[in-house]
Amino acid sequence: MNHTAIKTMNFFSYHSGSSGNLYQLKSSSGSLLIEAGVTINRIKKALEFKLSDISAALISHHHKDHCKAVSDIARAGIPCYMIAETAKALKFDGHRLNIIEPLKQFEVSGFKVLPFPIQHDVPGVGFLISNGADKLVYATDTFYVRYKFKGLTIIAVECNWSKETLAPGLIPIRKQRLYKSHMSLNRVKKFLKANDLSKVREIHLLHLSRENANGDYFKSEVMKATGKPVYVANHD
Repeated sequence: MNHTAIKTMNFFSYHSGSSGNLYQLKSSSGSLLIEAGVTINRIKKALEFKLSDISAALISHHHKDHCKAVSDIARAGIPCYMIAETAKALKFDGHRLNIIEPLKQFEVSGFKVLPFPIQHDVPGVGFLISNGADKLVYATDTFYVRYKFKGLTIIAVECNWSKETLAPGLIPIRKQRLYKSHMSLNRVKKFLKANDLSKVREIHLLHLSRENANGDYFKSEVMKATGKPVYVANHD
């Protein structure tokens, strides 16, 4: 977890990977949860029991490692934002639910949020989030990102696997799912090369596979490719 000094907008990684995802975005105007894929007790612990500081929760898709505690988050009074397909799959409703649409921007607590489609095996979105000074792109559980972004200052992107680090004997069906639903190191480097990184101050690599990734190698490769500070989210 990267606890650098609070800047205009700061990204924190608490839990990352197939066992659960939980991230936070802070600014002077508010604080967002991105994903709620661990138990409510683990969320409370990560946030030092300051749930009241959270303005809203953004949920990318309905896989449990991204939304396990969404009902508990809502019961705690936190508005939850997700696409209609995610809400339907979770059978989640109520006055804390806010349906969002891909490529339709909305605002919450001083943040402008633009959801964009991801390429996964279920419907989902990534998020482009800005507060007028900083701009973050968040994308995980996708095997590539089709969009280019301008003026980014923080990048938080899945880097799940690489051919160099695939586990020996990985069964073909798992390998095919990996190729078609999660972003590889090579795809990450292509995504970063396609975007303007001139204002980027930090890159976070998320959702590394336990069996098919090497954090030190991935960090080194992305630093060499970009010349930017790179942080690798810890596995649970």
